[in-house]
Order: sequence, then structure tokens, then C-alpha cells
Amino acid sequence: MPAITLPDGSQRNFDHPVTVMDVATDIGPGLAKATLAGEVDGVLRDASHLIENDVKLRVITGKDAEGLEIIRHSTAHLMAMAVERLYPESQCTIGPVIEDGFFYDFSYPPGFSMEDLDRIAAEMRRIANDALPVTREVWSRGEAIQYFKQEKEFYKAEIIRDLPEDEEISVYRQGEWLDLCRGPHAPDTGRLGEFKLTKLAGAYWRGNSDNEMLQRIYGTAWANKKDLGEYLHRLEEAEKRDHRRVGKQLDLFHFQEEAPGMVFWHDKGWRIYTEVANYMRTQLRRSGYQEVNTPEVVDIKLWEKSGHAEKFIKEMFITESENRTYAVKPMNCPCHVQIYNQGLHSYRDLPMRMAEFGSCHRNEPSGALHGLMRVRAFTQDDAHIFCTPDQVQAESAAFIQLLYRIYSDFGFNQVLVKLSTRPQNRMGEEALWDKAESALAQALDEAGIDWKENPGEGAFYGPKIEFSLKDTIGRVWQCGTLQLDFNMPHRLDATYIDEDSSRQTPVMLHRAILGSLERFIGILIENYGGAFPAWLAPVQAVVLNISEKQDDYCEKVVETLVNQGFRADSDLRNEKIGFKIRQHTLHKVPYLLVVGDREVENGTIAVRTRSGEDLGSMPVDQFAQHLADDVGRRGHTENQQED
Repeated sequence: MPAITLPDGSQRNFDHPVTVMDVATDIGPGLAKATLAGEVDGVLRDASHLIENDVKLRVITGKDAEGLEIIRHSTAHLMAMAVERLYPESQCTIGPVIEDGFFYDFSYPPGFSMEDLDRIAAEMRRIANDALPVTREVWSRGEAIQYFKQEKEFYKAEIIRDLPEDEEISVYRQGEWLDLCRGPHAPDTGRLGEFKLTKLAGAYWRGNSDNEMLQRIYGTAWANKKDLGEYLHRLEEAEKRDHRRVGKQLDLFHFQEEAPGMVFWHDKGWRIYTEVANYMRTQLRRSGYQEVNTPEVVDIKLWEKSGHAEKFIKEMFITESENRTYAVKPMNCPCHVQIYNQGLHSYRDLPMRMAEFGSCHRNEPSGALHGLMRVRAFTQDDAHIFCTPDQVQAESAAFIQLLYRIYSDFGFNQVLVKLSTRPQNRMGEEALWDKAESALAQALDEAGIDWKENPGEGAFYGPKIEFSLKDTIGRVWQCGTLQLDFNMPHRLDATYIDEDSSRQTPVMLHRAILGSLERFIGILIENYGGAFPAWLAPVQAVVLNISEKQDDYCEKVVETLVNQGFRADSDLRNEKIGFKIRQHTLHKVPYLLVVGDREVENGTIAVRTRSGEDLGSMPVDQFAQHLADDVGRRGHTENQQED
């Protein structure tokens, strides 16, 4: 008789084996209707899973993260079934869950169009309305291969052939259609339906460009109509805020084929870039960092010794000169160790905090490039802290405090934190990994930060804390990192003389806050929709004349503001004032300063904001103080995200 222990500690006893769904039904019909699966002794199982012994059970619904993933995976199957009903000559390949949705790759030589997506979605809804039961079956390897070959699903047969010999072959059946899958899945298709197919793309079979080009259909699925509607609204907002679109509108930057993945910064974009960099420099100096600069082209032998060549050689740009092979710098850390190694260091010299706005290059695949978000040439706000083991906690705490302050100044107050632990492919002794992971976890706990573990996602040389920002429309961007490294300093012969006169290897903390300036500026553009707070705006104020009679006065106003360190321009074109106001509002200039005969006579300016607020007429010095106060608030200003 199985005894089922629920998350609240209560128990339910049965005199016969029961399924997860039976337990949910016993608890109540409402829960049964919402049930998607169950977590049985820590393992996700289908709702039809038979429980014969005492277990701990958590019923999974659409309110759970696992439930949402099951909905998306099941909806991918729903889509594949609809596609093969409508296009019998198509073949399914793989269909995983991704962030906020799913995709499925199909072999279909004629190709799908966006119009086909509407037809597929309609068929999916018909299947969902039929509430077809979804059942799991276990087959032998030979039986599964034979079936899929017979059905001319050759990709599925290939997948099965490549599975480990000891792996169980499970298929899920809904109506006349079935698919190879580990599961779990929703109990029936009627629990699906809140979805939308979003886009088409090409994808090589198994990601290999030597293989056939497949067609990928993307979709999103949610537990209810409200969540789906909110997500689709976020998609619309994201499209309007796309940094490539806004960058063109505001004349910030461009890309071109002659330098793929490398940014051509225009004047206004470069103003933002330099403002971000100068702000970071100020923060670093106040926090005791020394700024350095290291070569961009370095002998490959250094990268071999550091371990980077073995792991990243395919991503490096390689060049040769005078029979020597060089790599264009993909990261800064080995070069910083070279600076540290110049001279003898005592424990009294530590910690040594070394920062660089390092220009790096990585040979990213052309298909992965995405505006400022994924480039081949970028500048990291990189720094490395060389310290003793006893200083790790204090240095980690100080960095975390600095990071949160900087994010707040940029207007980001929601930060998600993960501790990424040792990956399968790593260097160093297990005892050092234990020590490093424990140290970072302790630093987070002592800072009072809520965090989650991210197993297996650490760097090859050490664990790392990942800091992710949530923007104004709810998207999450991973930016900052803190990586604890006992290995690279040893490999590159970094030492210090300890208190007992022994030679020791320093601990190396790799840390970044923005990640790369290019990507972070892309995030800022999308977060603010181009309507930057005054301190970041490429043009903080523009002076507009009503007629040419005010030209000289307007130029004097601009000169006064520029001399006080503000970014001010004038627009003296022979255009109607309403036209100029609308245009600079579209360019998202924070302040529009209108000058007519009355302003010239009174020595004032009429001040408007880009949101249309009329601040009235005031002397230039009064406005300069108002602007200085706004700039000083940085990302903490109110109404900072007006469009």
C-alpha cells in the first residue's frame, strides 16, 4: 500500500498502486484538471506514471516552471503532428523547449511560408479541441528504428541509432501520430492551446553546415491566455525597441559587410559609448583599481600556456609574422597576469585590482551575429583582482556592492543571481573546485543575496557568479560575472611572498560588470527605447529658434551650456517650430529649448521635455542647474523611460 507524502508534509495512503493523476484526483477535481505531471522522489514523471511504493510527490501544474516547460514541449509535439497531417511528405527532426517557447526542425524541401503558419496553427487548435490522450510507450531499439524507417522518418531513425546502448527508447502517442521523446508530456492535447507560432528560420541538421538545411518553426506556449497575451505584448514592445532599429533612427551606429560583426560608431553613438566608459573609469578609480592596457596581438604560446588555445582556438583570429604565430586577443586575463608578473610581490601588496577596457576579438559564426548583442570585436570592462585566499571574501563582497551600485545608476534595480559550478571539461584539482565554489556561495550568503545554483556552467578554470538584469519589459540579460580562479595564476607562474617568506600563488578573481560595452549599450537602447536618461543622452538639450532673428541668441545659449560640460546643439533651420519640436521629440532629446523674440528680450528660454511637459520660461543658468540635477540623478530619474 503506497503512502504518498506531499510537499506540505501530509500523507495520503492507498491500498493499491495509483498514478500521479489518481493522487491529484483524490486531492480534488480542480487539481486533477490542472495536473500536467508529477515530481516523484525528485524525478519528473508523466501523470500516468504508476506509483507502487512509498514516495514523495509534488503534483506539477502550469503554475510551476516545470509545468510550463511540459506545456511547451507538448505544444512542440502538437505542432509536429499538425505539420505532418497537413504536409505528409515532411519529416520531423528535433523539437526542444527554449526560453519562452519552443521550436521544431522539419525536412520539407518545398519550404514553409508565413501563411503556412496560420494553417498549421488552425490544425493545432483542432487537435487540441479533440483532447487526444497522450500515452507513453517503451520500445526496443530495433523496433523503433524499423518503425521510423517504415514511416520514412529517417532523421528519427538516425537519432535512435546514435543514442547510448543502455538508454530506454520511449515514444509518445497522441491519436494516430507518435514521436520519439523522453517526456514527460501533458496527459492530453486538451490541456494545450494557449500558443502562437512566431517565425521561420533555417537550421542545418545537427548544426553542421555540411548537412541538409532544415526549416525551423518557432512558437511560444503558456499556461493561460493572460500570460500569452502579456508575452505577445512584450514581443511587440521588443520589436519597437530593437536596438538595430532605434540605432538607425537615432543615427548611433551601423554595420556593413566589409567588417562583419564590427561596429561603425557614429558621433551620437560614440557619445554614449564614451559616457559609459568614463563613468565606469570614475567608479573603478574610487574602488581602488589601476587601469592598464595590453596588446591586442599576442604569441599563441601564451594562450597555449593559459589553456585558452585548447578550448577556444576555433574562436580565435590567428595571424603570422616572421615565422611566429599570434592570436588576436580574445580575452584579457593572461595579459593581466603578465603585468602582475613584472616584479616581486609581497602579501602586503595584495589585493591588486587591475582593470582594462580591453579590445577583444572572437571569430563568432556569421549566423550568430546580432547587432550589438553578438559581435566579433568588442570592449570588455574587464578586471582581475590578485589576492590572498584570506582576502577572497572581502574582495567578493566589495565587488558585489560595486556592481549593484552601478546597475542602479543605469536604472536596473532587479538583478537575478546564479552560481555556476564546475563544468565537465575543466582544469584543476577537485579540492580547489570545492574551495572555490564554497567561497563564492559564502560571499553571496553574507551579502544577503538570493541566488540559484547553475550546475555545470562554470568557466573551465573556476566557478562563477552570474548577474542578470531584468529590463523594463521583463527580459533578462546576463551581464556581470565574478569568477574565482585558483588555476590560471599557477599555470602562468604568478606568485607572491607570504608572511612566512614562502612563495605562494595568488587567487585570481575575474570580474566584469557590464560584460562588453557594445552589448551593454544595446541593452540600454532597448531598455529605454532610445529615450535615455539625461546623463546618457547623446544630445541632452537642443535649442530651437522660431525665426532667424533669434539665431545669435540661440548660439550663445548653446555655447553657455557646452562650456558647462553639457551636450547641447542648436537647430536654426528655416522650418516651423512645431515641425522641429516633433522631429527632436522623435530623436528623443530630453530637453527642447525654444527661443522667440520674448525669450531674447527677457534673456530666457522656454523649456519643454520630450514627453511634452512645459516647464515654462527660465534663465539659462536656472535651466543649467535643472539639467545638472537631472544628470546627477543618473538612472534614478523619474519618467526616465518615456518614448
